[in-house]
Amino acid sequence: MEKLYSVNWHELFVPHGSLVELILRGTFMYLGLFLLMRFILRRNPGNLNIADILLVVILADAAQNALAGEYKSITEGLILVGTIIGWNYALDWLAFRIPLVQKLMEPPPLLLVKNGRMVRANMRLEMITEDELRSQLRQHGISNLLEVKEAHMESDGHVSVIRKHDHAA
Repeated sequence: MEKLYSVNWHELFVPHGSLVELILRGTFMYLGLFLLMRFILRRNPGNLNIADILLVVILADAAQNALAGEYKSITEGLILVGTIIGWNYALDWLAFRIPLVQKLMEPPPLLLVKNGRMVRANMRLEMITEDELRSQLRQHGISNLLEVKEAHMESDGHVSVIRKHDHAA
């Protein structure tokens, strides 16, 4: 019964490896995964389909070993999580203040419709079917492609639409 309540405080909180190594692992894995996902996923997490979510889960599992390096203490885990959160905050902060960083972090809008005609090459890039595009247009109250001057997929995955005959208020 005594073993049930005994806690090895040293094992729990004292790091077993190099803290610098943990920070470097967290840094390289965060930046590597960020770049990979920046160029693979255009849609925001609310718009991810099952395959996208599966990709994220598999990436997380594959990255776990490279991130963790067999750490055992809570301290090491907290340092690793803190490093990843720190990089996320730092990149957001830099993107807010430096336009070049924002351009690198967020893809530019992608033209999907120009003067009532679908830009099929760009639709293929994002694997958007005609039905999906028409669904997005209907959500904007557009039933006919000829009503559209331009439609773009924004960096967050949403489609923005400019009508041919928008009236100024």
